[in-house]
Amino acid sequence: MASNKDELLGKDLEELENYMISIGQAAFRARQIFKWIYTKEVNSFYDMSDLPRELRKKLDAIAQISIPRVLKQRVSNDGTRKYLLELRDKKRIEGVLIPQGSGKDSRYTICVSTQVGCPVGCSFCATGQSGFQRNLDYYEIIGQILGSRRELKRKLKSNEENIISNVVYMGMGEPLLNYDEMIKSIYMLNHPKALGIGQRHITVSTAGEVKGIKRLANEGMQLTLAVSLHACDDILRNHLVPLNRKYPLSALIEAIEYYISVTNRRVTFEYVLMDEVNISKQDAQNMIRLLKPLLANVNLIPYNEVAGLGYTKPSWPKIQQFFGWLAEGGLNVTLREEKGSDIMAACGQLRAGYSNIYRN
Repeated sequence: MASNKDELLGKDLEELENYMISIGQAAFRARQIFKWIYTKEVNSFYDMSDLPRELRKKLDAIAQISIPRVLKQRVSNDGTRKYLLELRDKKRIEGVLIPQGSGKDSRYTICVSTQVGCPVGCSFCATGQSGFQRNLDYYEIIGQILGSRRELKRKLKSNEENIISNVVYMGMGEPLLNYDEMIKSIYMLNHPKALGIGQRHITVSTAGEVKGIKRLANEGMQLTLAVSLHACDDILRNHLVPLNRKYPLSALIEAIEYYISVTNRRVTFEYVLMDEVNISKQDAQNMIRLLKPLLANVNLIPYNEVAGLGYTKPSWPKIQQFFGWLAEGGLNVTLREEKGSDIMAACGQLRAGYSNIYRN
């Protein structure tokens, strides 16, 4: 839905102060509005009780705060929550909140989307099968977090501002193909008076967008980079991750080497285990040869099955065997504890179009 109102979501404090001055208001009003947006997740000016009535009316006529609506949600047996969010133009995206810890001190990691759909089209991933519609604006990425946090606090009857402690750019879309908006959103997440999430608590995941990896290296940020690998030879990876046809493994590894040399940060390689596809001893040997020289972790993810795609999860003995080969080969390897697979909220299962399986 097109709107010619001024968008206030995503403006930093200085920008918001300049905006208030430009409409004939005192700069201190910006600090009030900033707090309403980022502390209380309020998007209606009429709810900003410390603003004069006439100012609320004026702002409502000329400005907007586009925090996405949570339309529906599903809650996993393990406490993971998947939200279906609606953007201002009625496009829909999915986000996931994953609990870390338990009880009153529990915090959540949020998995955010950067695009509506995904242009990469990995053959095993539900998101890519829904096609690509558009990039998200940076304020829409921030809005996902605010909208999800507001709904989470409402459901849990919590007033905890820091209930979301980690952000992973692993939802719908390829973050590095929406680079400028992604980076702008990260700076706002990190802003101490906005969401105040430390850079080391932010992870950016990529399927291997080489130019974006090199740009990210030069940002001077202490982020975690995660690379969706899934195969260690070009023939198989071309099939699983079509982006490999543009950036083969040699180009990807060169970019990773550059990233490590500039940032001195360890890189995580995500590897989805698919039965009879990428878990042979030869696959393990290929990975050891490719990754052992790097400052890297390997995160193994047993495949989360998606109906109609033809891939299956390996048996537990096969998973253990593959893990053992990598560990014996000297790789720093972990096995991800998957959460949310019972509600299609796990890695590779997000797809805006499942509205019929949500509940309010």
